[in-house]
Amino acid sequence: MGKRAARGRELTGILLLDKPDGITSNRALQQVKGLYFAKKAGHTGSLDPLATGMLPLCFGQATKFSQFLLDADKTYQVTAQLGVRTTTCDAEGEAVDTKDASHVNADNLEACLAQFRGPIEQIPSMYSALKHKGQPLYKLARQGIEVERPPRKVTIHECRLDNFDSSSAQFSLTVSCSKGTYIRNLVDDIGQVLDCGAHVVVLRRIGVANLSKQPMYTIDVLDSLRDEEQFAELDNLLLPLSAALFPYPILNLESASVFRLRNGDKLPCPNSQEGNVCIMLGEEFIGISNVSAEQQLSAVRFINHTL
Repeated sequence: MGKRAARGRELTGILLLDKPDGITSNRALQQVKGLYFAKKAGHTGSLDPLATGMLPLCFGQATKFSQFLLDADKTYQVTAQLGVRTTTCDAEGEAVDTKDASHVNADNLEACLAQFRGPIEQIPSMYSALKHKGQPLYKLARQGIEVERPPRKVTIHECRLDNFDSSSAQFSLTVSCSKGTYIRNLVDDIGQVLDCGAHVVVLRRIGVANLSKQPMYTIDVLDSLRDEEQFAELDNLLLPLSAALFPYPILNLESASVFRLRNGDKLPCPNSQEGNVCIMLGEEFIGISNVSAEQQLSAVRFINHTL
């Protein structure tokens, strides 16, 4: 029996969803996919149900490039509570340790944050989506099972103290970081260094790659624009791939060179830095290529296109 054809519209673009709290990233994706009646859609890395903010959703051919946004740097705003450590490192977990936090002030908090800037190692929480032998860690944690997790190397590009309130023992940070960074773990580690414990109260993602200045849209706004027959207002909110270029250098090629790359040829690319580049054909985004150490250009991921 053949596979059933997917229903929905063929469309390509990226929507910056302002994910609400209390729902999973996949549930948010499915709601928006339904509003757009899209044939194909995917998100670019889960946000915790507790977290809100920027969740780029890729439609159609944009799904081919979701991994590049998944691998990109992220920026978060977080409010944390001192004095209580929880099982999940956030407000949804059970308290496992409570200590007095009156010794913490803005100065020693700032000194503590300095230890977490630059390359660091994190031991992921058991309440993460990482897998152990095919099972998500959070599912094991809910069964009372704890397994060893090797530390992961991540980079904290910025960890700025935005506010410290001694009366409530809460502080707020802006954190820009590499992929794979767990903000809940960062806050938990800060609490451990301060010897009083800490957990996340509010977590919001405000930037992915170079998309921090683009507008986000809530599910309620999208729903209000939905028309059963016309999708023009919704479609106008989609970013073209060229507007959501990944943080790679741009290389503009002639159609003949693009044709050769599509067919698996490698092209000489002198005086270019090693790594990924965005390929443009005039004003049109074509895809991602890679410059090798030998300065040879090869295709990585291209959109479907007929020259």
